[in-house]
Amino acid sequence: MDKYYSYTDFLKAVGQQPNSNQAEKLLNEIYLDLFLKRLQRIHRIEQLKALIDTSLDQKNEQKFMNYTMELKKLLQSTIA
Repeated sequence: MDKYYSYTDFLKAVGQQPNSNQAEKLLNEIYLDLFLKRLQRIHRIEQLKALIDTSLDQKNEQKFMNYTMELKKLLQSTIA
């Protein structure tokens, strides 16, 4: 899922008049990839919140720090 889609690739696909479905397929692939990445990110955020709660219950400071740092980075990457 770590594909890189360039605007140039999209324009090439659009520029091919006889096969305009290629541009539509590329656009659908981009949207699907973005959707799946978002689902993954949401799932990981929920996972980390549960792990943070567990580490607090167990009074494990190291795990708590690791999970909160990962969550913080993940949340910052979604905002940026």
